Amino acid sequence: MADDKTTHFGFQEVPWQDKASRVAGVFRSVAPKYDLMNDLMSMGIHRAWKRFTLELAGVRPGHRVLDLAGGTGDLAMKFSRLVGDTGEVVLADINEAMLGVGRDRLFDAGCAHNTRVAQVNAEALPFADNSFNCITIAFGLRNVTDKDKALKSMLRVLKPGGRLLVLEFSKPIHKPLSKLYDIYSFNVLPRLGKAIADDAESYQYLAESIRMHPDQQTLKGMMEAAGFARCDYFNMTGGIVALHRGFKV
Repeated sequence: MADDKTTHFGFQEVPWQDKASRVAGVFRSVAPKYDLMNDLMSMGIHRAWKRFTLELAGVRPGHRVLDLAGGTGDLAMKFSRLVGDTGEVVLADINEAMLGVGRDRLFDAGCAHNTRVAQVNAEALPFADNSFNCITIAFGLRNVTDKDKALKSMLRVLKPGGRLLVLEFSKPIHKPLSKLYDIYSFNVLPRLGKAIADDAESYQYLAESIRMHPDQQTLKGMMEAAGFARCDYFNMTGGIVALHRGFKV
C-alpha cells in the first residue's frame, strides 16, 4: 500500500493508516454517554431497528454469534438469551473504552456464562474459519477503514449457511426527508453532543461519517463482491437506516 494513500474521516481526507486511531479517539470520548446519546439522538427508535435485526438473525440455542463493533453490548445481551447455555456470544470491538462498558453491562445482566469479549480489528478477525452461525455489525461498518477487507474477513469466519447482518445509517429515500435529516444531523446533533456529552466534535464526525458511507445498493454490491450470496436489504425510517443481509454458501 502506498504511504500516501488517503481515506475519509468524516469530510476530511486523512492518511489511510491514521483513520483507525482517529475513530478510536471519537469512541473513547463518547463511551460513557453512548447509550444515553443513542436514545436521545434517535428518540428511542434505535431499539426498534435492533429488534428487527434480532428477528432476522435466525439465532437459536447452541449457536455462536459474533457481535462486531458491539460496543456497549445491547445486542450481545439479547443474543446471550437466544443462544442459551450451549451457545456463545463474542462481543467484539476495536475500542477498549467501548468494550469495557459492554463487558461490565454483560456481567451486570448475568450474561457472563455464555459471552466473552474480544478487542479485534474487523479487517483481520482473529478467529478460525467457519466459526460463527451469525455475525452482526451495528453502526460500525462506516468507521472501518477497509470495508472490503472487513467483509471478506467476516465471510471467512462465518459457517456455511451462516448470515451477516449489517445495521447502518444509510440514505433517505425521499428528498424532503433527506433535507430534514441534514438539518437535524448538522445542527441538532453536535449541539446535543455538546450539551449531554460535552463533545460536539465527535457528533459532527458522526453526521459526516454517515454521509460518506456507501448507499444501500452500493453496500449490497460490496457484500456480493466479497462473496456473500442472497444479499438483500431493508430500509427503515425512510432509509435513514438500512439492514443489509447476506449468507455464506
